[in-house]
Amino acid sequence: MINQLISLSLKNRYIVLLIAIALFAWGIYAIRENPIDAIPDLSENQVIVFTEWQGRSPQVMEDQVTYPLLSNLQGIPKVRAIRATSMFGMSFVYIVFEDKADVYWARSRVLERLNYAQRLLPQGITPTLGPDGTGVGHILWYTLDAKSMDLGEQRALQDWYVKLGLQTVPGVSEVASFGGFEKQYQVTIDPNKLNYYRIPLSQVLKSIKSNNNDVGGRKFEMNGTGYIVRGLGYIKSLADVENIPVGVINTIPVKIKDIATVQMGGDERLGIFDRNGSGEAVGGIVVTRYGENADKVIHAVKAKMADIQKGLPVGVSFKIAYDRSELIENAVGSVKHTLIEEMITVSIIVILFLLSIKSALSIIIQIPITIAASFILLNAFGISSNIMSLTGIALAIGVIVDNGIVMVENSHRNLSIAQEKEK
Repeated sequence: MINQLISLSLKNRYIVLLIAIALFAWGIYAIRENPIDAIPDLSENQVIVFTEWQGRSPQVMEDQVTYPLLSNLQGIPKVRAIRATSMFGMSFVYIVFEDKADVYWARSRVLERLNYAQRLLPQGITPTLGPDGTGVGHILWYTLDAKSMDLGEQRALQDWYVKLGLQTVPGVSEVASFGGFEKQYQVTIDPNKLNYYRIPLSQVLKSIKSNNNDVGGRKFEMNGTGYIVRGLGYIKSLADVENIPVGVINTIPVKIKDIATVQMGGDERLGIFDRNGSGEAVGGIVVTRYGENADKVIHAVKAKMADIQKGLPVGVSFKIAYDRSELIENAVGSVKHTLIEEMITVSIIVILFLLSIKSALSIIIQIPITIAASFILLNAFGISSNIMSLTGIALAIGVIVDNGIVMVENSHRNLSIAQEKEK
């Protein structure tokens, strides 16, 4: 069988050459399409369901949120395991699917079950899906260099301008903000005054909520012109909050400022972010989607940062804290360097021992064609170019070359024997 294959190849050299060229071209295309990352993604194929219920103990979260979700998410196709954890005010359910299941198919199946399971939860509680990324999806960390702005203004700039711009980059799953203060109106109620005016706390909460809203009316015509009636009621300043009425005593309205103090402050923080010991900073973590080309996404995010930079206030700029593209480029560069070294080394050894440039050329040609063809298989099995896969290719170069050296040396030996017989 092998002899017939070799004989057929020798009789049809041009066809074999065309097949090799086509295989090499296909491999080059596969190299361009193969996702590049620094480390292999060995995380489980899972979907995270997150539910928040502020102020509830872990036991309450377990009984009223986690358990109903866990029991009703059972039975989804291709599920391997379901895990859950409950903590103060938060519930996490991890649905682990089989490795062959498509991640977006899995998310759609979970959403279908959540539509039913949500009816079993307390009123006002809405479970949400986590980002379609993995634990190794953190590809870029950045901070804002804004010495002239306080931490609250930096966090507002990050949440309402920078974050929204970066999330439009293709391949970005989420931009998680960290550091600074999240601005909020804080109403500190005096319980003694509340008791004096005999106003329940629920009425205060209801009044604040109902007085922070825009309402719409109907359209009416007057003198041949149409007018749209609407009410503007969003809170814009501390005075707006202070003047909200919460009750009436002897025809005199009782306002928020009569029973409480209002101030602008930051939300409660569980930690701080420090940048190299130089003080607190505000920034974000860019998370890439599952299966995306990390190197391509990083370059797209940097290009978007350059556009966002034009709209930032004077004196505000980006500082990169972590950039995985450096590790990716070094890994790819190391493999390229190894390939060039081995091709040169093999060429010199073959020329020295066989004293034939044609023989060396036939062996060297095998290396790029075989490596290019290997990327076709990487794409077929959904494996990215990372440190482990590229190192495996580099180690396999020796095996690729060994085959060519043995075949060429054997051909030289048989040719020499045939020439001696002719003499």
